[in-house]
Amino acid sequence: MQLKDKVALVTGGARGIGKAIALSLARAGADIAVADVNLEEAQNTAREIEASGVKSMALSMDVTDFAKVEEGVNKILDKFSKVDILINNAGITKDNLLLRMSQQEWDAVLTVNLKGAFNCIKAVCRPMIKQRSGKIINIASIIGIIGNPGQANYSASKAGLIALTKTAAKELASRNINVNAIAPGFIQTDMTAKLTQELQQKMKEAIPLDKFGTPDDVAAACLFLASDDSSYITGQTIVVDGGMVMM
Repeated sequence: MQLKDKVALVTGGARGIGKAIALSLARAGADIAVADVNLEEAQNTAREIEASGVKSMALSMDVTDFAKVEEGVNKILDKFSKVDILINNAGITKDNLLLRMSQQEWDAVLTVNLKGAFNCIKAVCRPMIKQRSGKIINIASIIGIIGNPGQANYSASKAGLIALTKTAAKELASRNINVNAIAPGFIQTDMTAKLTQELQQKMKEAIPLDKFGTPDDVAAACLFLASDDSSYITGQTIVVDGGMVMM
């Protein structure tokens, strides 16, 4: 398997896109650390991963707290002795129009989505630099590229994440560490399932492939960037959106 003997940390890995990524990497042979603020769900996902024949562990991790992130990474190092892959997937939304957006709504989204990714990258840098190899993949969004009404905080956090990806890629390239981002479009999640059929159809009209993506579509791109097949790709943003945004 293409990720055999690799160790991956997936933040926000208990459910949704994060869980799909964790399962995909596990099927490719990687041992997985599932980090999430919901420890019980992380433990359930870790057990599901272990059923596929690889090792896994669950971590209660608040990515906004660097000390907690560093503590979690140290636990991974204690168990697996290394971290080969970091997937920065943890993220939140608190949508509101710009004029109505509170300081709390702005700060909360920027802190989780952008500072959280910075904290995790910083925490894995030292072991990756020491082993002179690593793959860091940041889950951004097309909203960080095109913007969206009612999501000033979210779009700013994801645009910042894309810029962070480029800078980290330049700083870490000499240590054989690849840093890339994935920008999903409209993906089938619990959130989209709650939308009316009329609204879903209107959203699909903006997608050339005329359908929503699935968490597995994002996971497939993630698996490619985590593998040796992408060894000459760094600082890039891979858009997974059915053709909605063509750069």
